[in-house]
Amino acid sequence: MPDFDLQTLWPVVVSGGFVVGFLVGLTGVGAGSLMTPFLIAYIGVPPTLAVGTDLLFASITKASAVWPHHNFGNVNWRIVAWLAAGSVPGSIAMLALLHLLDPDTARLGLLIKEALVAALVLSSLAILFYPIITRRGAQVVEPLDVPVRRVPTLLLGLTLGSVVTLTSVGAGAIGVVILTLLYPTLKTRRLIGTDIVHAVPLTLISGLGHMSIGNTSFGLLGLLLLGSIPGIAIGSRLTGKLPDWLLRIFLAVILCFAAYQLAQKI
Repeated sequence: MPDFDLQTLWPVVVSGGFVVGFLVGLTGVGAGSLMTPFLIAYIGVPPTLAVGTDLLFASITKASAVWPHHNFGNVNWRIVAWLAAGSVPGSIAMLALLHLLDPDTARLGLLIKEALVAALVLSSLAILFYPIITRRGAQVVEPLDVPVRRVPTLLLGLTLGSVVTLTSVGAGAIGVVILTLLYPTLKTRRLIGTDIVHAVPLTLISGLGHMSIGNTSFGLLGLLLLGSIPGIAIGSRLTGKLPDWLLRIFLAVILCFAAYQLAQKI
């Protein structure tokens, strides 16, 4: 049973959901990177329950961005298909592993915390170095038909599928940076749109898998959405008002702080 009381903590959950939603709307990153550490470190949610609930939270929040990105031509559906061809089996394999091995809850929680700390640090570095990487191809004209690098894209999807299913972190910042390395001629808006659209089926399948083994709190999910939806709307309206470099430094510092907070609890 959960060792937290939503009746007492709901103001914190809603306000935390609002802050995370605001940052997601403002920067496009953080649904998993910020929400899971927040749930574990400040609400006291068990790691397995935090990951399972956050995956469904991420799938719902990111699904709202699919249609706009598609309408603006920001999605390379062939790359999405090859990413999903790797990430969906990777996610299912990780879920099967968790289900079949039925690991000790305390040990699994410790493993998730350790993996989460590593993923947060990698995410912060990815956010900081993303502009440097993209600058390399800034002057390259995007070809009309970008060839899909099938094997590397499939392997990226497989890696993201297993990591995201275990920690709920990595689909955003890490995914975009590696996609940039694989497809340097693809415009930034298409990289981001492709990454967001791919994250929807990945987080949904992972979230449903966690739900099937009891790692979901619908009360917690509802409160998070209650706070995050207006936060995302406000953050999205402010995008472009602040310098991109400042936002990236700010978010990277937050992710490192979240990693530090989790490391203190290991």
